[in-house]
Amino acid sequence: MSREELLALPVAVDLDTGNRALGLGRSKGYELAKRGEYPCRVLRLGNAYRVVTADLLDLLGLAA
Repeated sequence: MSREELLALPVAVDLDTGNRALGLGRSKGYELAKRGEYPCRVLRLGNAYRVVTADLLDLLGLAA
């Protein structure tokens, strides 16, 4: 993902978007989230995972 795409993300994104931003495959990303080892904060909302964009940007060195 480009810097502009990352900075335009909403407050939280789905796990697939977080995986794409971090260069993780779908299976590996879900495995890490399920084990609580995802590299940034992940919220579990029902059956869905949401990655907190501020943490993602911070991890990538793009925090404001």
